[in-house]
Amino acid sequence: MTVSDVIKALGLEVVAGSAGLDREVAGGYCGDLLSDVMARAKPKDLWITIQGHQNIVAVAVLTEVAGVVVSGSVQPEHDTLERADREGVPVLRTPMNSFEVAGKLYAVLA
Repeated sequence: MTVSDVIKALGLEVVAGSAGLDREVAGGYCGDLLSDVMARAKPKDLWITIQGHQNIVAVAVLTEVAGVVVSGSVQPEHDTLERADREGVPVLRTPMNSFEVAGKLYAVLA
């Protein structure tokens, strides 16, 4: 399943990084503590967070996740979106909370 497939299945909004929408999604990781995400997220995971600052892009690049879903209607900062576009990291947005997104992602990947 690709990031584009997940976007369609979950009704997510693409806010940056559209160049990476063909990335493969093999799992998910939900967390807001950046050091925890760096230690535990796996390549090809779709990372779900409420963080909107540009460090999420750096962590996404480091961990090689497929993309970042910003939940709870949080609007990522302008600098975050610019950096995500430069790095080709999909940043997606949803009004759903992290629990809802994780459950729906699990259902479409299972």
